[in-house]
Amino acid sequence: MHMTCAETRDFAAVFRPLIADLPSDREVVIAPPFTSIPTLCRHLEGAGVFIAGQNVHWEEQGAYTGMISAPMLIEHGVSHAIVGHSEPRKYYSETDEQINLRARTAQRTGLMPILCVGESLDQREAAETERVIHRQVEQGLEGLDPLRVIVAYEPIWAIGTGKTCAAEEANRICGLIRGWVGNADVTVQYGGSVNPATIDDLMAQSEIDGVLVGGASLDPISFARIANYQVPVRT
Repeated sequence: MHMTCAETRDFAAVFRPLIADLPSDREVVIAPPFTSIPTLCRHLEGAGVFIAGQNVHWEEQGAYTGMISAPMLIEHGVSHAIVGHSEPRKYYSETDEQINLRARTAQRTGLMPILCVGESLDQREAAETERVIHRQVEQGLEGLDPLRVIVAYEPIWAIGTGKTCAAEEANRICGLIRGWVGNADVTVQYGGSVNPATIDDLMAQSEIDGVLVGGASLDPISFARIANYQVPVRT
């Protein structure tokens, strides 16, 4: 819940030239508040940036006050939709079943679902990390085409807490997710305190295909540095 339309316009003005020479192997997706989607689409038109909804309902229309449907997003040029983010799971008690319904609707209507999975600090300390994430992956991906979904591992305990997940551990979990999905070509991302200081090391990991960026994406210069990451040369 960041950025008014005016702030979004200012963000785009700074961000756009910073990604003008982005390497061809990169894709940038931005998920602004629903109210800012038209503004961002207009000011980043032709910049090669995809736009995502921060969520999407499982029904395409109906009496669901406060929700947003896939057709409403698609009408404004949205191509992706985040489902299962840690905050709706935590604050609004979203279930794996609801998240799967959202992802199915996204795929059926042509949106690319970004399915978020991850464990809490209590679950990690209780050695339940793998069980929890395996369940989220299994139930969240039921009935989905694994090649038309992005799975994002976001350890809840490493988001906005000052705690960090080591790149090697993030890589290990992303590798497990790939195995649980059962398709080596599924796109697996990592999200948890991703910033300009950590991005190069994260993207050097073998199982991490991309990142889901939180607070560091609010600064266009910071986010552009992440998009323009440079994998360190190993000697």
